[in-house]
Amino acid sequence: MDKTKKAAVVLSNKNYLAEVKTRNHYLTIDEPVASGGDDNGPTPVEYLLTAIGGCVSITLRMYAERKGWDVGKITVNVYQKEKQTSEGIKKWLEEEISFEKEITEDQRKRLQIIAGKCPVAKMVKGETEIKSSIQ
Repeated sequence: MDKTKKAAVVLSNKNYLAEVKTRNHYLTIDEPVASGGDDNGPTPVEYLLTAIGGCVSITLRMYAERKGWDVGKITVNVYQKEKQTSEGIKKWLEEEISFEKEITEDQRKRLQIIAGKCPVAKMVKGETEIKSSIQ
């Protein structure tokens, strides 16, 4: 069964403004003014960080519900970090996950493992091939 998901992205003639349609939703992508855009929407990296945080929180909620755990509100902050090294600029992502309600140490350990199983995080870690074509 083909489970294709699609996002159609059209870059306008106005700097870096891109318009996106996915399912029945419309999104805007742009760059900040300092980067040559008009700041009409999040950057591609900001959408990626949002996708990871959203996927991790949903994955954790699904798992907690299956276990019957009431963890309350789940907050996932995702950061892109970078530093200059002798090999050049090194970039990585960091997540900070918190729960509104108290969780046990055993729950904390299990939820940490489950957080890494979200499909978007797995894609970013390199488990999904990207095939490109120009038409």
